[in-house]
This record gives sequence, structure tokens and C-alpha cells, in this order.
Amino acid sequence: MSKQNKNPKRGKEKIKENRKKRGGRKPSPRLNPFVKTVLDIFINNPLHQYTHHQVSKALGINDTASKELVKKILKDLSADGHLQTRGKERFMLSPEADTYREAPVQLTGSMDIKRTGKGYLIPDDGSDDVYISSTNTNRAMDGDKVEVRLFPQRPGRKREGQVVNIIKRNRETIVGVIQLSKKFAFVVPDDTSIPVDIFVPQSAIHNARDGEKVIVKITDWPERSKNPFGEVVDILGMPGENSVEMNSILASFDFPLRFPKEVEREAGKVAEKLPADEIRRRKDFRKVTTITIDPLDAKDFDDAISVRKLKNGNWEIGVHIADVSWYVQPGTPMDQEAFRRGTSVYLVDRTIPMLPEKLSNMVCSLRPNEEKFCFSAVFEMDDDAQVINAWFGKTVINSDRRFVYDEVQQIIEGSDGDFKQEINTLHNLATVLRKRRFDKGAIAFHSQEVKFKLDEDGKPLETYVKESKEANWLVEEFMLLANRRVAERIGIAKGRQKPNTFVYRIHDEPNPDKLATFAEFVTKLGYKMKIGSRKGLANSFNSLFQQIAGKGEQNMIETIAIRTMSKAIYSTTNIGHYGLAFKHYTHFTSPIRRYPDLMVHRLLEKYLNEGNNANATEYEEYCDHCSEMEKRAADAERASVKYKQAEYLADKIGEEFNGVISGVSKWGIYVELDGNKCEGMIPIAHLDDDFYTLDDENYQIIGRRYKRVFRLGDKITIMVKSIDLQKKQMTFDLVD
Repeated sequence: MSKQNKNPKRGKEKIKENRKKRGGRKPSPRLNPFVKTVLDIFINNPLHQYTHHQVSKALGINDTASKELVKKILKDLSADGHLQTRGKERFMLSPEADTYREAPVQLTGSMDIKRTGKGYLIPDDGSDDVYISSTNTNRAMDGDKVEVRLFPQRPGRKREGQVVNIIKRNRETIVGVIQLSKKFAFVVPDDTSIPVDIFVPQSAIHNARDGEKVIVKITDWPERSKNPFGEVVDILGMPGENSVEMNSILASFDFPLRFPKEVEREAGKVAEKLPADEIRRRKDFRKVTTITIDPLDAKDFDDAISVRKLKNGNWEIGVHIADVSWYVQPGTPMDQEAFRRGTSVYLVDRTIPMLPEKLSNMVCSLRPNEEKFCFSAVFEMDDDAQVINAWFGKTVINSDRRFVYDEVQQIIEGSDGDFKQEINTLHNLATVLRKRRFDKGAIAFHSQEVKFKLDEDGKPLETYVKESKEANWLVEEFMLLANRRVAERIGIAKGRQKPNTFVYRIHDEPNPDKLATFAEFVTKLGYKMKIGSRKGLANSFNSLFQQIAGKGEQNMIETIAIRTMSKAIYSTTNIGHYGLAFKHYTHFTSPIRRYPDLMVHRLLEKYLNEGNNANATEYEEYCDHCSEMEKRAADAERASVKYKQAEYLADKIGEEFNGVISGVSKWGIYVELDGNKCEGMIPIAHLDDDFYTLDDENYQIIGRRYKRVFRLGDKITIMVKSIDLQKKQMTFDLVD
């Protein structure tokens, strides 16, 4: 650094001095358009250093005389205090320059990095995304929380900026394949949004073999280094093995692969027998008919439902939820690990539980014919499903029977079975609750759940879509009722009293612009939407979902509809749940697999016992973390489905399948295959009978010469061309 820049105060004095000589006028470079053009290069890249050769190249200058002029301008700008000199004849924008203060507006948000290295800032304030070129990401990676300095915006151009500070890394570790050399190694990330390899010195390889999948932790990223430095912290095994790939997905989203030893030790000490003195303090439901209804492969049974006829002719319906809070105390290693995970993760072939198996599958799980502690919401209801009374408190139950959904569905459809009368009673009440909910404006969002039949090695033999029927709705309606009533119990203030701090599940109104765009989109496909009123919109959505059922465009419309709506999150600030049309809503019913439910149990017990109000700021931070972990879990689950779909087609290269066009882009045609729901792409380059262009307004591509059209929803036959398991990509060819 030159002498004039070693002292920051001297830099400020220099600017004042020069301004004083000019009588307080603005710096002269602003009056010279060419000098302003040179200075703009630095203003638009305030953290970059340039030589006069680099500036000349950026301006397209090749002749010697002009290069010398650029060199002189840079020295003048440095002397004037607008630029700093760095090293030998390198320049960068001075932090004290007037121009530096004119350009910058700073935003914080999350980075969305593309495989090309460029990225976009998704601002926290909800404003439009900011484009970040690959040269201006400043070592930020996908998902990082960053601060971005905006460049002066040109008329008609989108906002651009530069990362100036990495506030928080999105991930601590990266998964990839290690490539060994004699004295060092590189890890090539699985995630294509990480455009650089990680350099690993010999001392940090830790016995990893060439070609293995590893987890590497970034230890340093020197300012002048293109690649970050890392250390191998776990070796997963060779690519292609089922367990290796599933663990790779988990690690990619920063979920731990095992519980810490201290957590396992704590779980091992948990007593399985219920203490008699605690049983006496609870309301006893052990002799009341109680059942659980879950998927066939479920192991953690969070909820049970009891039913009995009261003497006055009404029904007592108990929604009994595993009392995890009895076993997991705040601040313990088990509690801290559960909070860190935030949720259980359900991959195609395995569950990664939030709690150790002894609790999630045994002690807390409401298994049949075992006494269990619960936190319950008990309702007195008439035949019209009107709630006459509600009670919340600690209970002890003993489930009479474990049902799977198919068994209950068969009983609802008329077959004989255990507890047939009780199940039909619950079904009748749930049907009324469901109709009433939709009459009040609830929206029946659809999302198809893809399931697999796997062999003993985890290889997919079959893939299919799981249907949701009346048995699922039965359980859903009583869980919704319990969640809503618990939220109302705390959230509705009595008199002038302000409601206590609580954890709500909130869902904001849709963005009007996104909603208008969606309405325009479906109108072009022949469907109508009324978006003028809350109820009209809900009816339009529900009618739309019924009309598109089974059609080629179903999956895409449902996906875009969900993206049009706001994302449901956890918060201490209650704004209601738009999609469910509830003014108060929480998550109370799954504490084995969701940490927010555990927080709700603790807060509800605290307030039922007239405890002090909880700290809202503290709990809002907990809510933010849980919302983030929920998103990561959903992304991991989708990645595992995508991998298994690709694996399912991997041995079917050359085979033909029928499907529908599920999307179009400038890159190609997306096709979803009938039955198995695998989605791949026919690249535009593979359509060699014509030159095709994208008509994005009408969701189609058109051949320039022969006018052949491929439109969203069209039926099509494809041949599987290639499968890239690591990228989870399926490439198809068109079969005429």
C-alpha cells in the first residue's frame, strides 16, 4: 500500500483538501464523461483491484496513447482520493470517496447460486431478486446469508450487486467425490450449485480412497484463492451404493448421520415403566376405546384417538398426543440435539428421527396394549360435530388397536372389522368437520406423494403415487381440530389481557402479483379463476383442482399453485392460516417428529398451570430455526425421491414410455411419465426435424419451418436416452 493510504485519516483529509482547493465543488472527474466511465468500473466493482491494462481492456482500448491516458486518469483519481493504490500500480475504489457513498444501497438476504457460478440475492425485505455475477459473489455459496451492495441501476435493467459480507454460511460441510493426487486432493461437490472444488492438503485427507464419497469441512478460503481449503471429516463409501447415496443426501442438507454418544447415553437411561405417582396425577383414559391409524411402514405413533358415547347422547372424542415433554427436559443433550435437527427426515428408504430410537419408536410411541403418557385435547361433540366443551391436560392411555390406513378405509367402505362402529362414528364426525372447513374458505391444496417398492438392497422395483382417501381425512380433521383449539386456548385474549407468547403455524395471504400471474396462466389453459374475494378465490382453487385431476397439466398447475401461495412457517406473531381459513392455528400433534410441537406442549402446560409469560424474542428465534430445518428436510426428501426415480429408469435405457408434457423451457421439453411420475427432459437439441423456439406466454415450443407445436399437457411418447444418477437427471428422446 502506498504511503498516502496507510493512514485512513490522511485519506479523508486529502479529499477535504482537494475539495477546498476547488472551492467546495464536486470532484472534477464528474465533469469529464470519459473519466466518469473509467470511475464507473470501480463503482460497479468496489471490492476489485485493477491495473491500467485491465481497465483499458474493459473499455475496449488497444492503442498505446489511450492506454497511457487511462494510466494518467487512474493516478489522478488516486491523488484526488477516489481510488486507492494497492501493490504495484493496482487500484481499487476508496471507501472514503464521495462516489462510493452515492452508489451503495445495501441489502441482506440469501444467495441462490447457479451451476454457472452466477447467482441471485433473495432479499429479506421481499423485494425483487438482485443479480450477482460470478465475479462478484465474493466466495459466497448457495444459501449463505449475505450482505450485498447494489450497483447504480441503469434504466430498464434489473438490479445488480456485489456480495460484500458473508453473514452466515448455509452449511458447515460439503459432500462430494474425492480425487487424490500425490500430495493433495480435490473434492468435487455433488451439489451443482457449488461451482468450485475443495482443495484438501495431504494431512487432511484422513485415509479417504480415490473416488470415494466424503464429507469435507471448509477450514479456510484465502482471499486470493479460487478454491476453498477443506478437511475430510467423514468417509461415506463408494458412489452408487444405496446407503452411501442416501447418507450423501442427508449430509448435503447438513443433517447429522448419527446421534452424539452423550445423547444415546441419556436416551438409554430413560425408564420404560410409567411411575405410579405420575399416573395418579393424570386423567385416566386406559379403559376408553382408543386406536391409532398410521401408514403401514410407520414406527413412531404420535397420535391416538379415543371415542365413547356420553350419557347425554353426545360424543367424547379424545385426541391423545405422545407426551414427549415428560421425557425430554429443556437444556438436556437430548433436547439440544432435537432442536438442532428440528424435525425428523423421511427419505425414500429410511427415517432419520429427531429423537433417538428408544424414544421415537418405543417409549414415546403410542404402541398398542402399552400404557403411555399423553398430552390430550378432549372434546364433547354432538352429532353435527359441534364442540360443546373442550379440555386440555395430561393423561395416561392404553391403545386398543393399531390400524393402518387401508384397514380403516375398507371399514369406511362397508367391510367388517374391529371397532367398526367407533370408526364409522369418527368418520361421520370428520366428514362434517371437513365440509364445514371448506365452506368457510379452506383450500384443498393437492400434492402427489410418490412411493417406491424396494428390494433388499434398496433398489426401486416399482414406483407409484399414494392416494389420500377418507381414512387419511378422518385422522387429518381431528388433528386440525386439536391444533386449532389449542391455538385458540392461548391466542384468544381474555378481557383486555394480551395473549401469552406462543408458537403458531402461520400462512400469509398470497402475493397479489403472483396471484394475478397464476390466474392469467390457468386462463390460457382454459380454466377460470375468481381472485376478487377470499371466498371466491378458495372456491376457484378447489374447483380448479377438481377439473385438472388426472390431466396432463395437473402436476404443473398444482406445483405452480403452491408456489403462488406464501410458505407456511412458525412464528410467535399470529396472522392466522390462510390456506386452512383458521384465525388461530398451531402444531400440537407430532412432538416425536417436530420440535415446534414439543415447544407448544411446554408452553401450553406452563400456561395451564398459570406460569409466567415466555420471552417472545427468544421463541421467535426458535421458530425461525425450525422453519429453516423444515424446509431443509423437505428438500432432502425430494432429492431422495428424484434419485430413486433416476435409479428406477437407469436400467431402462432405450425403453419407451408414455407421458405428458409437464413443462417447457428454452432448454427443452419436460415430460412426466404415466404411472411412475418420473420427470425428465427432451433437450431442444435432440429435436432435429426443425428449429424450435419457446413461446413462453402460451407454454409451448413451436417449430419455425413446419410449425409443429409441443404444448403443456400434450400426451407424448419418449425413449429413455440417458440417466445421470449423481445429478439426478433423466434425459429422454422423442418417439414419433
